[in-house]
Amino acid sequence: MTETGSYKDTVNLPSTKFDMRANAVKREPEIQKFWQENQIYERLSQENPGELFILHDGPPYANGSLHIGHALNKILKDIINRYQLLKGRKVCYIPGWDCHGLPTELKVLQNMKSAERQKLTPLQLRKKAKEFAIATVDHQRESFKRYGVWGNWDEPYLTLNPEYEAAQIAVFGEMMLKGYIYRGLKPVHWSPSSRTALAEAELEYPEGHTSPSIYAVFPVVSLADAAKSVLSEFLPDLGVAIWTTTPWTIPGNLGVAVNPDLNYAVVECRDVACYVSTRYLIVAADLVERLAETFDAKLTVKATIKGKDLENCTYRHPLFDRESPVIIGGDYITTESGTGLVHTAPGHGQEDYIVGQRYGLPIVSPVDDAGKFTEEAGRFAGLKVVGGKGEISEGNQAVIDALTSAGSLLKHEPYLHKYPYDWRTKKPTIFRATEQWFVSVEGFRDRALEEIKQVKWIPAQGENRITPMVADRSDWCISRQRSWGVPIPVFYDEETGEAVSTEETIAHVQKIIAEKGSDAWWELPVEDLLPESFRNNGKKYRKGTDTMDVWFDSGSSWSSVVQQRPELRYPADIYLEGSDQHRGWFQSSLLTSVAVNGCAPYKTVLTHGFTLDEKGRKQSKSLGNVVDPKVVIEGGKNQKQEPAYGADVLRLWVSSVDYTSDQPLGKNILKQITDIRNKIRNTARFLLGNLHDFDPKKDAVAFEELPELDRYMLHRMTEVFQEITEAYDSFQFSRFFQTIQNFCVVDLSNFYLDAAKDRLYISAPKAFRRRSCQTVLQIALENLAKAMAPVLCHMAEDIWQFLPYETAYKSVFESGWVHLEEKWHNPELAEKWHQIRELRTDVNKVLEQARAEKMIGAPLEAKVLLYIPNQELLASVKSFNPEQGNGVDELRYLFITSQVEIVDDAEKIQSLQYNLHSDKWDIGVAKADGKKCDRCWNYSTKVGESKEHPLLCERCIPALAGEF
Repeated sequence: MTETGSYKDTVNLPSTKFDMRANAVKREPEIQKFWQENQIYERLSQENPGELFILHDGPPYANGSLHIGHALNKILKDIINRYQLLKGRKVCYIPGWDCHGLPTELKVLQNMKSAERQKLTPLQLRKKAKEFAIATVDHQRESFKRYGVWGNWDEPYLTLNPEYEAAQIAVFGEMMLKGYIYRGLKPVHWSPSSRTALAEAELEYPEGHTSPSIYAVFPVVSLADAAKSVLSEFLPDLGVAIWTTTPWTIPGNLGVAVNPDLNYAVVECRDVACYVSTRYLIVAADLVERLAETFDAKLTVKATIKGKDLENCTYRHPLFDRESPVIIGGDYITTESGTGLVHTAPGHGQEDYIVGQRYGLPIVSPVDDAGKFTEEAGRFAGLKVVGGKGEISEGNQAVIDALTSAGSLLKHEPYLHKYPYDWRTKKPTIFRATEQWFVSVEGFRDRALEEIKQVKWIPAQGENRITPMVADRSDWCISRQRSWGVPIPVFYDEETGEAVSTEETIAHVQKIIAEKGSDAWWELPVEDLLPESFRNNGKKYRKGTDTMDVWFDSGSSWSSVVQQRPELRYPADIYLEGSDQHRGWFQSSLLTSVAVNGCAPYKTVLTHGFTLDEKGRKQSKSLGNVVDPKVVIEGGKNQKQEPAYGADVLRLWVSSVDYTSDQPLGKNILKQITDIRNKIRNTARFLLGNLHDFDPKKDAVAFEELPELDRYMLHRMTEVFQEITEAYDSFQFSRFFQTIQNFCVVDLSNFYLDAAKDRLYISAPKAFRRRSCQTVLQIALENLAKAMAPVLCHMAEDIWQFLPYETAYKSVFESGWVHLEEKWHNPELAEKWHQIRELRTDVNKVLEQARAEKMIGAPLEAKVLLYIPNQELLASVKSFNPEQGNGVDELRYLFITSQVEIVDDAEKIQSLQYNLHSDKWDIGVAKADGKKCDRCWNYSTKVGESKEHPLLCERCIPALAGEF
């Protein structure tokens, strides 16, 4: 063989069927099918030797298609579960769905005509809602599985399952019997658009709500003894000035509250712009200047009085024939806004209710379920009390007009502020007193706060979020005026209206629901729902029509699932949901669990933020910036615009972000993540391709015999994979992302594998320098596959299926976590190689300059000259440039140049056209000596010396004979 190019078949080129392209749309479902057919999750989750790990799933609503938030949530959970499986623990992940309540009911009603909706009986609605929920569960389940999420998909928990509902009834019963649940007439958040009471967690506060803010005056009719000496001279022209952003609550006014510690002023206001029936107003002294500006009037202070001395003065309601007292309120009365006197309607506000109870004020709430004034509101009957964003409702306008006519309106202006909206209908809510069922948090609040301290919160500020929410929580309204839900199992005495709920009645209802489901409450007559002892006692009963708040449904899952299923363990190791669940599921789960068992249902709580677009905006259909996980995986209608990336790209994105904050996602980010996925894949492909003729059992080189470079790489692996292990252990998946990317690109592709190509391709197939390299490649490949498996689960399995040698494990997930040996760890060796890598980086800069300016075409056409003034460093570097080396730990192979010369005079380098000067060394590049070898492309002065192979260098000739 003496012709140029005739030696190409003697080179050991990589060989693998592992595709360069992920081809995820086809390959990922094949891999998922492999897992399913071989029952990988099922076997590991039950047969792993380690202890049981329980990540309890928070149930998404069964009311529509999945969005990117669902994908983030479920993938995070799957990363954690898969890591635990690889670590050898048993994992039992039961996916769940929240099936009751308005989210599902609204979807059903939206698909019906108005006339059809009116005719619906509760049972018909429940039947339709159940069918819709189950169909949605099936649809969502398939999407979750396509994300690569492992779990007990055939046995999920649904809040509509009879056994779930029965366990929930038991939780209610225990809390009732402990005295934590009571019925009362209290103001609650009421949604006129949904016609039901709402919990705090069902509210949202959109930007841009404007309310009609009014200042009004109520004439004082009598003075308390403590106020007479100061105020008598101003009667009968004296009034108390109030401010409110809800004029519609004025018909429910039964008091005006003051802060006992504030100073109040009597001000004369002759020139208020509008006609007002009183000449003197009582306002907070600190607000006089600001109010003068607001009223565009001169306010002259005539007297001052302490707030506490105003208590029990009385005033006349300007629109109704009644007198009400001035009362002492709490520290919610400030001088930050308003007048310092607070209009109090016990039927329309939490603080109003509390202070009203203290004074024995009645609860007046003349508003019906639809948010319209009742007959009790007199002339306002039938008017709607709230409008949409930016519009004054007819009820508000009518009250404002009436106050104006009565000479009570001081000022009317729009007020932009945050106002509670129903998070489902996106319409404003009201505070309205109704008969509801409440959980008295007061009874176990201290215990709940103690339990919060025992939980590990990730991120730590989660504790700071939930603590004040629980500490400040008023009683939890758990009744809803809907048909689609779990009934509150209470009966009412027909004669007295008294609620009946005993241990016996609850147990009886629980048993029926366990057998027949909650439909039984609507299907069966009262007689069947009551236990025997209540049936012939001469009394008649009716069953309640309220259902439980869905937060009570899902908040009972620790009992209905974690505690009830024998394969699980209570409390769970971890709950993981979005940060909004501090006021939702995290809290309802905590409260019910503490109330019943005195402990939190979780040991760790991890929260994630929300996904925004690449500009940091909320994703919404109207902005056209929604990223649909299905489209990310399968591609859109226009595959050029929306290519199919597969689930692994979505999973890799999840690992790349700081999920504890809000995270961006869009087309550019997806493309970047895909590029990184491809780099990792190509690194794995290179490793696979160069192991095609390697059998670890026969060909592996013992650690003690490995060249230094290979031992250094094993040391580097101990650092990399230990960092990745710590990242998973601490749930810091972005650390995994950065570390594995850096390892593949910097440590492997740009350094070790770059330098290894000569060893792998040019050496004899069984040569030591090749086998030692393959030994390292095999260790790197298997650990790389294991380390990426929790995140890039499909790629990891794909790699494992293409291992070119026999392995004891069918799946990467059976192989366990990364394997590192203590003897690989060698910091001293690493320090030495860190210097060599630093030198190599600088050499590459000079080579790149020479190549860019066409002095050389490739690094092998170059000779590197080095000058190192420091003698210790010089000795170290010289050891890598021996006359006769091992073919591995040599500068020429590390630099991928044909020669390296260490010179003793810096001028030799400075005279070269391409050079670099630094504090540590001088580097120069010259043309390589000799001729180019036709096989390895290295330049050598020995090329041509062999008669048999005149085109080959002194290395390639023995390589052909199997010696090098």
